[in-house]
Amino acid sequence: MTPVRKQVHDVEVLDRELDDLPAELRWREWMNRIEAVIFASSKPVERDALLLVVGKGANIDLLISDIKADLKAKPYEIVPMVGGWMFRTLPQYATAIRTAADVGEQQHNFSEEEMGVLCAVAYHQPIDRAGLADIFGKEINRDLLGRLRYKGLISNGPKSPKPGAPHTFVTTLEFLTTFDLQSLRDLPELEENLP
Repeated sequence: MTPVRKQVHDVEVLDRELDDLPAELRWREWMNRIEAVIFASSKPVERDALLLVVGKGANIDLLISDIKADLKAKPYEIVPMVGGWMFRTLPQYATAIRTAADVGEQQHNFSEEEMGVLCAVAYHQPIDRAGLADIFGKEINRDLLGRLRYKGLISNGPKSPKPGAPHTFVTTLEFLTTFDLQSLRDLPELEENLP
C-alpha cells in the first residue's frame, strides 16, 4: 500500500501530488478525498478548500463530476451550494427522513412569528428593529431575534444610517443552506397584493 501521507519532522503532511501512484489510482484517491471532505462538512465546501487536498494537475469540476456519477444509485448527491458543494439527500427521500426523525430533535423548528421575522429580514436586509416594527406594526421582541441569531440564521449587519446608528440584521450562509438557496436571488417573488 502506498502512503498518501508523509511524516516531516514528526508532522504529518498530506501528499497532494501522489506521484508514486498510477494516474487512475491517483484520480480515484483525489475523488475519495474530495468526497470525504464534503461528506464531513456541515457547510458548503469551497473550491479553495478542495484544492488543498489534491495535486496541481487535478480539475475539481471533473473530479466532482466523476463523484456524482459514482453516486447515481445512492439516495444522496453532491450539489453546488453558495460558492461550494455539499451533500444533499434526494428530494424523494424527504418524507422518509421526516418520518424517521424525532421532531423534538429538529434544529430548525420555527414558530409562525419567527418565520415571519426571518422572511422580513431576508427580503428587506439590512433592516433594523424599527424597520421590522414598521412591517409588523409592533416592536419585535429581542428574544425572538436572539433565537434566530442562536440558530445561525441571522447576524448583525452594517450600522443603519439613521440617527443613533442602530444595528441592522442580515441573513447568513446558514440561512441559505437551511432553505436550500444558492443566493438571495433564489427567494420566491413577493406577492404584490398581500393582505
